[in-house]
Amino acid sequence: MRYSQYFLITTKETPAEAETVSHQLMLRAGMIRKVATGIYNYLPLGLRSIRKMEQIVREEMDRSGAIELHMPMVVPGELWRESGRWEKYGKELLRFKDRKDAEFCLGPTHEEVVTDIIRNLVRSYRQLPLNVYQIQTKFRDEIRPRFGLMRGREFIMKDAYSFDMDDTGANLAYQKMYDAYCRIFERCGLKFRAVEADSGAIGGSSSHEFMVLAESGEDAIVSCDSCHYAANVEKAELLFREVGTPQPSEELRKVATPDQRTIEEVAAFLNIPPARLVKTLVVRTDAGEVLAVLLRGDRELNEIKLCHVLNCNAVEMAPEEVVREVTGAPPGFAGPVGLKVKILADNEVRGLADFVTGANEEGFHLMGVNNGRDFSVAQWGDLRIASAGDPCPRCEGGHLEMWRGIEVGHVFKLGTKYSAALKATVLDENGESVTPIMGCYGIGIGRTVAAAIEQNHDENGIVWPMALAPFQVLVTAINPNQENIRTAAEQLYADLQAAGIEVLYDDRDERPGSKFKDADLIGIPLRITVGDRGLKNGEVELLERRGGVKTMLPVAGAASRVAEMVREALR
Repeated sequence: MRYSQYFLITTKETPAEAETVSHQLMLRAGMIRKVATGIYNYLPLGLRSIRKMEQIVREEMDRSGAIELHMPMVVPGELWRESGRWEKYGKELLRFKDRKDAEFCLGPTHEEVVTDIIRNLVRSYRQLPLNVYQIQTKFRDEIRPRFGLMRGREFIMKDAYSFDMDDTGANLAYQKMYDAYCRIFERCGLKFRAVEADSGAIGGSSSHEFMVLAESGEDAIVSCDSCHYAANVEKAELLFREVGTPQPSEELRKVATPDQRTIEEVAAFLNIPPARLVKTLVVRTDAGEVLAVLLRGDRELNEIKLCHVLNCNAVEMAPEEVVREVTGAPPGFAGPVGLKVKILADNEVRGLADFVTGANEEGFHLMGVNNGRDFSVAQWGDLRIASAGDPCPRCEGGHLEMWRGIEVGHVFKLGTKYSAALKATVLDENGESVTPIMGCYGIGIGRTVAAAIEQNHDENGIVWPMALAPFQVLVTAINPNQENIRTAAEQLYADLQAAGIEVLYDDRDERPGSKFKDADLIGIPLRITVGDRGLKNGEVELLERRGGVKTMLPVAGAASRVAEMVREALR
């Protein structure tokens, strides 16, 4: 492709709307343009990377045995009512009516539609196992769409759905998808972790998120420094070794802590480490139950784990008036001694003695507090967010490391959540009706491309992995109006195309500095510069975008050498 004939318009200025690196660079590099909040045009350069991502996904899905189909973006509301999600999904589901007042939605995911296909067309166990997938536009009316393709309202997604007769088959399907996802992200040239995750609104028994590691990632994850264990911090298990209750060595006593409300303030005021404090959080469930949760002072509550322990859908920090009603004091002075509500505590508190808590009285805390002697815990559990240095729950001697990650893929074991709700059944070998066991597996196509930029960039622009680069090689003619330069550049361009290499030929009559800045911005992996100085020695300059390594190549062998470098990078 000749740059002068291509629809590629770059900009020097960073758009004010762009917060993340990927959003900034995709706008500046002429890859995307905003249509409305959370909705983008894919311009030619951006679309090339999107299509490459789609092709990698398609090849690996086909290799795994999944079969491609295509389902509509517009979905009848009656299907969502059957599954029970029409009311439960929330405002992210964009609902509308047609001219006949029939209710529809724009599909954010397609569990209902694919299950409807199976219940109408699959009758016998001989037709299973089955895994079908699509690459389709989705729509979720996000409350805060932001970060360009990282969190849009309209987006491209690969979603797959497996159907099996039993748990053994379902587990096999899940593992095939897990392995396929690992191959996909490896082929993309990305550093990633597959982490244990919460199943969220889609439901199911277990799931893994695939996280591209990047400092800008919204998600915190942990992984073991000795084994393959990795998990989202919301899901990460924490090792608990049973310990006896330590014996108290101090008397309970009340101390004045005027105007000291936070853990840091109280710890500094009493000259003790935050780990010697136990904070008492007054929370309220979605059912209206109010209770207290105890954590070590330097730990954070994991609300998802707490919901699992309480078997509720959501918890929130109780408002100030409820805290005052329960404790008799404003927030910041709550403690377990004398509380009349149910008390839950993180396992870690079990091993503490002579600690500090709030006194349920404004301006005061208690020292020398001990479980069993001064208060009782109704229920113990793993209730905190994992921290760096925590022991690995899977192996001996390993410890957890913290990372930031961008979720680009998610695999779920759904069980019969949707097949049962939509009454999808098949006959087994004995003629008995069986409800198929489902799995679902999603990859954000545009989100992965954006995540690749978050992980691969420098101060000058994008540094594409070869597999996702819109073009593999950039040929830059320093002065295309000079005959010897134009002739050599045109020949290189033709030779590379003949070798099957994707080439962008910068034949513009622009200053070299401007061309080089655009080249760095759009981040094509290999750049061949054809200039008068090099040609006098029968050479052209090869620049590797990653690392900036420069090599002078003989003109005669440059195309074949660069073509081989591209093939090596894609192996």
